[in-house]
Amino acid sequence: MTIQWFPGHMAKARREVVEKLKLVDVVFELVDARLPFASRNPMMFEITEGKPRVVLLNKADLADPAATAGWVTFFRQESASAIPIVATAGEGLRKMEVEAKRLAKPKMDALVKKGIRPRPVRAIILGIPNVGKSSLINRMAKRHIAKTGDRPGVTQAQQWIKVAKEFELLDTPGILWPKFEDPEAAWKLAASGAIKDELLDASREDITTALIRLIRTRYPGALEARYNLQELPESDWAVIMGVGKHRGLLRTGGEINERAVCELILREFRAGQIGRISLETADPLSSAKESLQEQEAADVQS
Repeated sequence: MTIQWFPGHMAKARREVVEKLKLVDVVFELVDARLPFASRNPMMFEITEGKPRVVLLNKADLADPAATAGWVTFFRQESASAIPIVATAGEGLRKMEVEAKRLAKPKMDALVKKGIRPRPVRAIILGIPNVGKSSLINRMAKRHIAKTGDRPGVTQAQQWIKVAKEFELLDTPGILWPKFEDPEAAWKLAASGAIKDELLDASREDITTALIRLIRTRYPGALEARYNLQELPESDWAVIMGVGKHRGLLRTGGEINERAVCELILREFRAGQIGRISLETADPLSSAKESLQEQEAADVQS
């Protein structure tokens, strides 16, 4: 599955980020804690290279805590600070502010030595759509400034936002890279809601099937508990049909409405109702093993 989506406002946003970066002291890189690798934008990593960076693992309340701890270690080994946060609840925000000040201190001290009056730390917030940038800004500012929404593409322009006397934040629209070559990254981004649902009509069933396969492999019992299933059928599609039957998602005539079932499962995953589930782990050996297990399960079912 290859998904292409690069609206004109995103190309413009990329150019503006490059132009504004020289004014920035610290970069806040916002990723989805459930899929930190897939939700990182390699284009943004390239253009912000050399700037102090804090990776914010947002929606940590929806992710597997053990997996998130592994990602914190991973990013630290990559020489980047990493902090799990829940932007909507304000969890972790104090830690990120303290860390940003620490990283910006050498530059602030250098400005003072040059005789320049102390000023707020200037930070830029970067991330793909629907990772929670607007919610983060509103929490930091303690007032409603940035538009929020449960769909990608809400923020359409850049704006400087003052946060008390300590920070000035540059908000930017969510920026996706032009093409997803990796089918694994593509379906995980789609499952998380980072890609507009309107673009997924032809592949929603495939995305849901991939999600079911991962959950039943990594989180045994989660599907049975959520959907009150006595035991899981052998095939992933049969699981989807079982959920549809249990929830009564039927068409006229009694046939299961596959589209409605897939929408339900994706919606409940995104809301954390199936459980605290991470789609990626930071341990390469563990990830490789899980990928092999998933492929073997798919081979058995086919």
